[in-house]
Amino acid sequence: MNEKSIIFFDIDGTLLTHEKQLPQSAKEAVFQLKKNGHEVAIATGRAPFMYEDLRKELEIDSYVSYNGQYVVFKGEVIYKNPLNILALERLAETALLNDHPIVYMDHEDMKANVVEHAFIQESIQTLKIGRFPTHDPLYYKDRDLFQSLLFCQEGEEKQYEEIFEDFDFVRWHPLSVDVLPKGGSKARGIAKMTEKLGIAKSNQYAFGDGENDMEMLTAIYNSVAMGNAEDHIKAAAKYVTKSVDEDGIVHGLQMVGLL
Repeated sequence: MNEKSIIFFDIDGTLLTHEKQLPQSAKEAVFQLKKNGHEVAIATGRAPFMYEDLRKELEIDSYVSYNGQYVVFKGEVIYKNPLNILALERLAETALLNDHPIVYMDHEDMKANVVEHAFIQESIQTLKIGRFPTHDPLYYKDRDLFQSLLFCQEGEEKQYEEIFEDFDFVRWHPLSVDVLPKGGSKARGIAKMTEKLGIAKSNQYAFGDGENDMEMLTAIYNSVAMGNAEDHIKAAAKYVTKSVDEDGIVHGLQMVGLL
């Protein structure tokens, strides 16, 4: 029996193809890892409610959501890092002056501060999650929010970066950026889980492809960038596998000796 390892998988562009399909080879690989005695977890920018079906299909109950702000191990919440609500309120007020709406997100739901907006529809539909945020401009009050979405065109987030030092702004779509607590990242969320488990750094693995995977791919000892990642993201990883559409998960796991 090999020494126990933990493997973290990003979702979009890593486990799921760009058509949001899970390759059969990736599914089989996840179950083989578990059969071999390893821990398998998800590390994503998505909210927990955005990938319930995937967790059920893969029988995974450990995950790092919201780019590290909400961490669950075997169904138990072990770490929460909510947004500064006063700063978020100011951001929302400022953004609305520029016709830049905000979506507030906690672990259960997402609500928009405008009734409707083309940017929200266009970007959220690319996630293919079958739901859109409904209108509740006061959803930020009296609850922990772990991420917000700011809707603006590329480059327009710069004006907010200069003013709102409590937040990191990470673009995920040409019309939308994630608003995260300053310094929060998948790498930090992963560290909370690996510390709890006591798994050595040499037995930690992570697969990713996007801008929000950079810290994870840099921090995790055995990091694997997907073949569909951009060159600077590949450069941050220890290994580069094939693309998600070319059985990249299986190929990467074989490359690092886990399968």
